[in-house]
Amino acid sequence: MANSLRGEVIKLYKNLLYLGREYPKGADYFRTRLKAAFLKNKDETDPEKIKQLIARGEFVMKELEALYFLRKYRAMKQRYYSDDKP
Repeated sequence: MANSLRGEVIKLYKNLLYLGREYPKGADYFRTRLKAAFLKNKDETDPEKIKQLIARGEFVMKELEALYFLRKYRAMKQRYYSDDKP
């Protein structure tokens, strides 16, 4: 059973690594933190606990995406709208 979750864990790691390229503190900072988080739980064998950790990782992915969309929105708003009120 744990072997079937292995693919999901690898996919999650790759997706987070991809999202980390645009992290505000830098890709290297994100990569080291991500690797440490995954290595901390590398010996986990309970399938339910692994599923919980995967769900937590997916939540972090969604939060990162929201952070990036907000940053892009703010940049666009700043570029096209002025703060001057008529």
